[in-house]
Amino acid sequence: MPERTRPGLTLGPVYYLWDAAKWRDFHFRIADEAPVERVLIGETVCSKRQHFIEPHLAEVLERLEAAGKEVVFSTLSLVTLARESKQIREMAAESDHMLEGNDLSALAVLKDKPHTISPLINVYNAPTARLLASRGAKTICLPPELPFASVQEIAENCPDIDFEVFAFGRMPLAISARCAHARSKGRIKDNCLFVCGEEPDGLPVKTLDRQSFLTLNGVQTVSHACQSLLGELDDLVAAGIRSFRLSPQDCNMVEVARLYRAVLDGVMGADEAIAGLQKIYPAAPLSNGFHHAREGAAWVARARNLQAS
Repeated sequence: MPERTRPGLTLGPVYYLWDAAKWRDFHFRIADEAPVERVLIGETVCSKRQHFIEPHLAEVLERLEAAGKEVVFSTLSLVTLARESKQIREMAAESDHMLEGNDLSALAVLKDKPHTISPLINVYNAPTARLLASRGAKTICLPPELPFASVQEIAENCPDIDFEVFAFGRMPLAISARCAHARSKGRIKDNCLFVCGEEPDGLPVKTLDRQSFLTLNGVQTVSHACQSLLGELDDLVAAGIRSFRLSPQDCNMVEVARLYRAVLDGVMGADEAIAGLQKIYPAAPLSNGFHHAREGAAWVARARNLQAS
């Protein structure tokens, strides 16, 4: 494995529809204060939202790079229209920055160009990872539903690939050509009036017996629970994972990044960091079930080593 002084932190793209000023100011603060090395920007979920952030892309890019962050442009996770396909081709042809593929159609365009692979692409085994790397992928963020045993096996069999793990955030589960978020408010996708912007952290979905279940984000479905792998970072680093992705939620993401950095650097214990994370983001229960080969919403408490007195 190439020498690396310490594991890195990546801030993923904002999945939710935030108003333009909030999106801009969020990234300005990330640039100035967050201990992350890489930041992904760009619309990933719905191309109709693109015009909200477009006026601020240049100044956000400039601010992030001035702060020493590596900036990667995220592409759409579901390409259904000719204009969307054209946009990705133009980005690949004209951008001086690395792009992240969120859809297999983007990977065809990005072939032989340095790029990253998002957790939305199913990389479930080492041969798939090696194939993607042979086509130009420099970093692969593994899907959040993979158990640790699978992550470990993939990393062990691909020591020359830079792997990343989805370590914080509501987990992306599905995406659709139709918009359930708009439908829930009596609208259709073509005339949605951007109602998804009314829930900057997603629209909660409950079962018939009123139990929290999933969260809608426009055409995307994410988990109700928020994945947190603070207690598993040591094992993942030992397995060869080189960076950890923090997916933006409507909370103080600078403080979230500081907690993860502190645990990775060994200056804070995982239990203390988990308690702090629950205070920073009380909107959703924490989960780590997928990592432990359980249901994704489960929380598996950390085992404590007890020494005999």
